[in-house]
Amino acid sequence: MRPDIPDGPDSPERADGPDVLDSPARPQAPVGWHLTRDLDDFLDRAGDFLASRPALHTVPLTVVDSLRRRGPHVYGDEDPVFGVLGGDAPGDGDGDADGDGVRGVFFRTPPHGIYLTSLTEEEADALAATLAAAGHRFPGVSADRDTAAAFARAWSRRTDTASRLALRQRLYRLEELTPPEPAPAGRARVAAAADRDLLVRWYGEFSAQVGAHPKQDGGAWADSRIAYGGITLWETPDGAPVAMAGVTLEVAGQIRVAPVYTPAGLRGRGYAGAATAEVSRAALASGAAEVLLFTDLSNPTSNGLYQRIGYRPVADFAVHEFT
Repeated sequence: MRPDIPDGPDSPERADGPDVLDSPARPQAPVGWHLTRDLDDFLDRAGDFLASRPALHTVPLTVVDSLRRRGPHVYGDEDPVFGVLGGDAPGDGDGDADGDGVRGVFFRTPPHGIYLTSLTEEEADALAATLAAAGHRFPGVSADRDTAAAFARAWSRRTDTASRLALRQRLYRLEELTPPEPAPAGRARVAAAADRDLLVRWYGEFSAQVGAHPKQDGGAWADSRIAYGGITLWETPDGAPVAMAGVTLEVAGQIRVAPVYTPAGLRGRGYAGAATAEVSRAALASGAAEVLLFTDLSNPTSNGLYQRIGYRPVADFAVHEFT
């Protein structure tokens, strides 16, 4: 079972991983992490830091926004846990808008894995020591490629737990939209309440396709997306839906395309590319400064498609799972 990260990379790869750094050195001095289950406390400490790098922090930005809007248990029954490295306690700092005092954050929404922003070897090792000493256990870690590898090594060493590279993704940013030509016959339309059952079914099929336990209840997911127009369907000239492409809400100037899905029997006809181009166009028209998406690095077809549409690589990410 993959260690899901809510609303994170949507198309995993199961393949050999990237090169990783040598074993991390032990920190020469304690690296302090502030842990909390209070979302407001976390945002007071780390909100500016997350917003200062909206592309690289797209997953924590959208997850935290969902927790703020929909409550702490949208991804699971247990309370989330958050961590902040560095920075001042609320009210103690100089109010810098770029979050300079914060060096990294993590979050976890049980039962899913832990998600990290970029950390050094020393910082990853200190976090692993802090969480292990506090009795935390989780099925995996997701982060940029090097941070995920560093934390996985540290966690394995601290807890005598085996780890393996399970997933690889690439984050892309839209530069200049070039809709695919020729477009398939049909049109795009925003999903409405009458499409709820279809969205619930496709959400389940998509989760199964990527080897994931659904990140949240399918009905709740569909209701949330319908409420803000977050799913666009591509339908044939006779009105039959054949693909969907979703978008997250805008947070800190960024919108992420997720998920993109075409039922197995309808693939290879350009439906997903057309739907993706349409939601990308709409995101730009809404005023988003950055439009992002994650791809499956094992799928050259989708990577090639997104690059032809106008997406360009930003960074590679990985998930390591623990056994």
